[in-house]
Amino acid sequence: MVRIGDRRLVLRDFEKVLFNKEEVTLDSNALQKVEACYQFLKKFASDKVIYGINTGFGPMAQYKIEDDKCIQLQYNLIRSHCSGMGDAFDDTYIQAAMLCQLNTMMLAHSGIDKQVPELISLLINEKICPIVFEHGGVGASGDLVQLAHLALGYIGEGDVFYNGQKKNCAEVLKMKNIRPLEIQMREGLSLMNGTSVMTGVGFVNASFAKNLLGWSITASAMLNEIVCAYDDHLSKELNYAKKHTGQRAIADILRQVLQDSDLTENRQEHLYNTEVKETLIKKKVQEYYSLRCLPQILGPIYDALHQTIETLENEANSVNDNPIIDVETQNVYHGGNFHGDYVSLSMDHLRLAVTKLSMLSERQLNFLLNHKINDILPPFVNLGELGFNFGVQGAQFTATSTTAENQMLSNSMYVHSIPNNNDNQDVVSMGTNSSSATRRVIENAYQVLAIEFVAIVQAVEYLGIEERLSSYTKKLYKELKIISPPFVEDTTMYARNTAVKEYLQNKRLDLFDQHEALKKA
Repeated sequence: MVRIGDRRLVLRDFEKVLFNKEEVTLDSNALQKVEACYQFLKKFASDKVIYGINTGFGPMAQYKIEDDKCIQLQYNLIRSHCSGMGDAFDDTYIQAAMLCQLNTMMLAHSGIDKQVPELISLLINEKICPIVFEHGGVGASGDLVQLAHLALGYIGEGDVFYNGQKKNCAEVLKMKNIRPLEIQMREGLSLMNGTSVMTGVGFVNASFAKNLLGWSITASAMLNEIVCAYDDHLSKELNYAKKHTGQRAIADILRQVLQDSDLTENRQEHLYNTEVKETLIKKKVQEYYSLRCLPQILGPIYDALHQTIETLENEANSVNDNPIIDVETQNVYHGGNFHGDYVSLSMDHLRLAVTKLSMLSERQLNFLLNHKINDILPPFVNLGELGFNFGVQGAQFTATSTTAENQMLSNSMYVHSIPNNNDNQDVVSMGTNSSSATRRVIENAYQVLAIEFVAIVQAVEYLGIEERLSSYTKKLYKELKIISPPFVEDTTMYARNTAVKEYLQNKRLDLFDQHEALKKA
């Protein structure tokens, strides 16, 4: 059970709800503060002009709305902005957005009735997800369009995902005996002003990217074993000579993964303490960068991921509404806390990092498939008849083209501001676009890595080194081998590649948790 309102929400809480299917519960003290904020605003706004309560919105804010139309104004706002298009987000991403929205509502600065967080928490626990489309928000007054689609579900309209199917929202709520939201004062605006969608999608991205990095480390470790690489490029002495946290962490994790491998070699034993008489040393003195520079390549990705997680956690635990209601000072403050630049920039950062990870995987795959550079494997790790069979040759095209798409998608959304809303929103974040593009890049990276693991299984089988792998890599190799058995005769690859990709996504590695535990010990 994840309690909302009594502490800072972190990535692990999102993973518990989204992947472990834990329920959420509301802290009673925080809920009392939500109600107190609502009652204060109700009294405070009775004789004042306050944006979004008795005025129009955006550039129409100069128009005062008659008292008897103020509630309908909120419904008009929600319905008019349900204009999204494109693909619908999967329900995992929507649940994450709802969790972000719930947490910021429980901070008691939005002036909403307590029925709002109570309803959102109920929908999360019942796995009822309003349908939200990828295209629509520019991330300036928050995720206006996407959040309008969320709010549409809260008021019992539109469609939802329930039990894996698209269904009519009103019918699902009636079946579950759930009363839809009844707008009180400014619920429409408070539900739509915020960064919950870009942040929620960002959390799912961060979770999948963290796992992806773990798999990249695993593949890299296996490649070092396949070529019997010298282990000093992972040494503490070398990597701690640089001050970057990520480089040190990656080196630490790789040493931990390979600690009982019978394949990696000690340079002192083979080169320093042995007389080398040959002029041309057949075994590489130093490996290609895609094998040797792993701490230096994956380290910045590690750092980017952790910086992203910190930004997302800060955003999810912030008040992202406008205006802000402050009970302590008995005042209402207008500003721009709904602006999504923090999330947009962090998603750009993560997207670049994951693209580089996919580029590393593509180069490692090329190393395995190119017999002229690895010098130990048959072309395309083809275990059949050369010239007659093809091995992993066809799948390499998929990995290369998918990596190229990632490179294209890595263009920044943060700097692609386009003024709109009659130029009221003259500098926008494109935060949801950035989160969506990052989601696509992460999915692509899993595809590239899946093909690399298919090739790794072929290589280990050809060399007959399964029993010499480290205990960590051997365990995962045995699981991979079941999903993608070594093949001699040519076979259609698409189902195999997809099965490995889904295994990588669903198998949650604990490399980073183990590393943290070792550091504390």
